[in-house]
Amino acid sequence: MAVFTEVSADEASALLRQLKLGALKTIEGCAGGIENTNYFVASELDGETRDYVLTLFERLTFAQLPFYLHLMKHLAQRGLPVPDPTANARGDLVFDVKGKPAAVVSRLRGKSELDPTPAHCAAVGTTLAKMHLAGRDFSMSQPNLRGLAWWNETVPVVLPHLSAAQAALIKSELAYQNHMALSSAYAALPRGPIHADLFRDNVMFENLNGEPHLCGFFDFYFAGVDSWLFDIAVCLNDWCVKLDTGAHNDDRFQSFMSAYNAERPLTAAERAVLPAMLRGAALRFWISRLWDYHLPREASMLKAHDPGHFERVLQQRVTHPVLISAIATST
Repeated sequence: MAVFTEVSADEASALLRQLKLGALKTIEGCAGGIENTNYFVASELDGETRDYVLTLFERLTFAQLPFYLHLMKHLAQRGLPVPDPTANARGDLVFDVKGKPAAVVSRLRGKSELDPTPAHCAAVGTTLAKMHLAGRDFSMSQPNLRGLAWWNETVPVVLPHLSAAQAALIKSELAYQNHMALSSAYAALPRGPIHADLFRDNVMFENLNGEPHLCGFFDFYFAGVDSWLFDIAVCLNDWCVKLDTGAHNDDRFQSFMSAYNAERPLTAAERAVLPAMLRGAALRFWISRLWDYHLPREASMLKAHDPGHFERVLQQRVTHPVLISAIATST
């Protein structure tokens, strides 16, 4: 959550007044991600302090943003633990701040768990399945903007920055994913709105009586309509791997999948395609990290993620695929 665009206290105060969120108390720039400008904002209303996140979108457009914000509102109204966007008197969720689209959403409690246990993974699996089911009647549609079409466009851009071995791997995997995308098994995958970026740092937890309590999912700004299995694969490639090697962690994998399946059992097509989808999800984030690392944008507090991590994850998924017999089933 780098800061690309500086927002003054006066500018933030004006937006809070428009949204009737009270008087600005504090505004603090957030570090961590690399896509948008984010500020933690505290306001005072009726004697109470309330916490929000103000986001200015550096790549998404005014036309694209309603999908993300209305999806979050839809999920929040159905009891999912997600940030709730604030509307003005006309019902608008997108606003103009310094010529850029902006939104204000409620700030979740808790903190991210960067060293998850099987219990954390189970909580994420349960909530993700509930999110997928809750999104079935969401009426808006927008494709996953970082899906296969984007991979095909971006790989030629990053190829000049790769070694011969890396170039061979990325081109081979892209060809494999293009081939798989034409298969009948891919066509049979159930689809709907997905988060598409549900990493460890996009989930909040609290510790209650010694047990992890999931407080919410956030940062929905890569969401789109795609296969639910892609969302699962993104999670498995982050929550259920060893960060130093990218290798599969079966205890966390089984906990995640058992919990997900208890809410929404995978179909036969999903079970068959999961090994290939794990490779595709690894490729997606290797490409985007290469792009951000080698073609960075200027921003205060910007720190690009290491592309090598998802290169290692992809290599692990290619050489050590998860066996179908190892995929947990619902109980």
